[in-house]
Amino acid sequence: MNKIDEAKQILQYLGLPDAQQNDTSALTLLALCDIKEKDNWKEAQRKSLGVSKGIMEFMKKNYKRTYAPNTRETVRRQVLHQFVQARIADYNPDYPDLPVNSPRAHYAISIDALNVIKNFGTKKWNLELKKFLNKIDELKKVYRKRREAVMVPVKFKDRSLLKLSPGKHNEIQAAIVELFAPRFATNSIILYFGDTENKDLYIDNETLEKIGIPIDQHSKLPDIVLYDKEKQWIFLIEAVTSHGPVSPKRVYELEDLLKHCNAGKIYITAFYDFKEFKKHSQDIAWETEVWLLEFPDHLIHYNGDMFFGPRKT
Repeated sequence: MNKIDEAKQILQYLGLPDAQQNDTSALTLLALCDIKEKDNWKEAQRKSLGVSKGIMEFMKKNYKRTYAPNTRETVRRQVLHQFVQARIADYNPDYPDLPVNSPRAHYAISIDALNVIKNFGTKKWNLELKKFLNKIDELKKVYRKRREAVMVPVKFKDRSLLKLSPGKHNEIQAAIVELFAPRFATNSIILYFGDTENKDLYIDNETLEKIGIPIDQHSKLPDIVLYDKEKQWIFLIEAVTSHGPVSPKRVYELEDLLKHCNAGKIYITAFYDFKEFKKHSQDIAWETEVWLLEFPDHLIHYNGDMFFGPRKT
């Protein structure tokens, strides 16, 4: 077998699903272990690599596999994310406190996975593999407890709770519910709420359908949708950390998606602070609102002939 086929076999033994036993996943594993075609697996080593300038460059240089630049997200979301969940790779091991979407984000083969991979093809393989799989079961339990401790709680009006994955983006989303809604969307209810790791964390399909929002396309909705039944207003809120404000293009897309919804539409972009807002200020559509977690009692209105209310079309 060549090294790509061997890497696929290793991923199968390590318990990765079929979707992560393809060439891209195998090449990613080879990059993380710094294994070239003529190397022996015992030479595997731990190196921290970014996606584009680390992993994808390794693929091109050593295995003549060239991927388009936009493939970076595919490698990250469909390979590395699963590697981290399976405890095969570590995310940002050199700088664990890097913010989400930092350009310095990097990955490395986990020490436990490296120890077993170095024994591939030897008499110790089966024993080391068994020890690894047993240990991973325990590590996953510890990992789940650690995640539970850093979850961001979101309170709903009926006092129920949702727990979000950690990160600045979800901190903003929690603040939208706990700080924005009581000030500017009084008496509203949550129709849709998407977590960064679970886009469909909360969906009120019944109400969405009743007011004319297609429930089979809720993935196209902004991060949070609130609804004031008395005023017949919907608040369409994007939480922004690195990209994605309510731009003219985004308004056009949402107006088309919501063309059968008769409720008044209020578009809001939420930022963590003024510094982040300034990065995107030129991309925000007119007649929309901006809310900053840094100044929760105030709104920035982007012109128009009304201050706060549904956008006029």
